[in-house]
Amino acid sequence: MSSSKPPKSLHRGDLVRVRSREEILTTLDERGRVDGMPFMPEMLPHCGQTFRVEARAHKTCDTINKTGGRRMNDAVHLEGLRCDGSAHGGCQAGCLFFFKNVWLERVDASGPPPGPATGTPSAARPTRCSEATLAEATRVSGSVGTPDGPDTIYSCQITELFRATSALPWWDVRQYVEDVTSGNVGLLDMLNRLFFRFTANVTQVLPGYRLWLGLYDRVQALLGKPRYPVIQGMLKKTPSESQGLGPGDRVRVKPLEAIVKTLDVRNRNRGMAFDKEQSIFCGEQHVVQARVEQIIDEPTGKMMKLPNDCLILKDVACRSCYSEKRIGCPRAIYSYWRECWLERAEPERS
Repeated sequence: MSSSKPPKSLHRGDLVRVRSREEILTTLDERGRVDGMPFMPEMLPHCGQTFRVEARAHKTCDTINKTGGRRMNDAVHLEGLRCDGSAHGGCQAGCLFFFKNVWLERVDASGPPPGPATGTPSAARPTRCSEATLAEATRVSGSVGTPDGPDTIYSCQITELFRATSALPWWDVRQYVEDVTSGNVGLLDMLNRLFFRFTANVTQVLPGYRLWLGLYDRVQALLGKPRYPVIQGMLKKTPSESQGLGPGDRVRVKPLEAIVKTLDVRNRNRGMAFDKEQSIFCGEQHVVQARVEQIIDEPTGKMMKLPNDCLILKDVACRSCYSEKRIGCPRAIYSYWRECWLERAEPERS
């Protein structure tokens, strides 16, 4: 069974269907948006298909103005649905889509397979937007169908994210309650993330730095989780390493101590930062998903060419465990990796 009404309070694991193209177009304004959030051409192939909710996107992170957390209303991320950049100049960032609830209908997993869309026929509802409008809205400057140049400015869900959200102070405890009640984060996991933030703060203002870190590490050992990530590079010039890694190669993330030795005093290797969130994956084996050569620069909307090696690994994305002002953010941005932070691993034996 499904409903024509927008679902409320979706939880992680809920089954939903993306509404038909015709239904979604009736929800959009003349710029192809709902509450400032664009529906992008890359999302159209998923119309009419059924997916599970990966997370309730009640909050997200500000990667444009670096203000911390942002509040989002009535939106979710769906399992495995990331942008392929096909309508945005081939951007390779692979961002998770934001689906506003009004673009979805709940599906009863215990009922019969869902039939055709049950929403009001598009002919009975006025539309201010067309698929052509969606294509045109992908660019602020530069025309669709003409060669994109260095001055082309793109518009997507991420470049518009700040304007489509509102401020969310880190101290608003209601967000952490919703993280748990929505199923985004388990209660013990959330408490442990807050414990990390507490430890990080008290070590900066109270004596006994090693005592606090030792306490944190003992708790993590009991939970089977990594120790406190101490990251402080010391180099003036950082090294590079070419292993010819490509999609499908199995790699092992080097130990944190080895990676720190490749970083400068800003914890960067040739301009790329190594984040505490990435330390979670140290010692693990993963498969290279892609080499990233270009991404849209979120503050400017321009395509940014990456001059050095940059890889993303399959299913390796930010978990927002250590972030200062955005704990529990469900956006799951892909982590970027230098080859010198990885080493080849033997393929899995079948």
